[in-house]
Amino acid sequence: MRTLLILGAVLLVAGLLSLFIPIPHREHHGIQAGPISFGVDTTERERIHPAISGVLIAGGVALIIVGSRKSLR
Repeated sequence: MRTLLILGAVLLVAGLLSLFIPIPHREHHGIQAGPISFGVDTTERERIHPAISGVLIAGGVALIIVGSRKSLR
């Protein structure tokens, strides 16, 4: 059940990183008339809600525990 350990570790790291690293979101606002385009590009950095990060961390810990128990048997 090494797969569960690896998947749990990936979820745990993703949950921890999502607490600290914002995800960039880019949008283009404007109009286009034929070959001419007017607009503004905006970039916002949004953090994931802490509850989602908590679910990722808890799921990772649970998979690590289940994977380590199955590998001991």
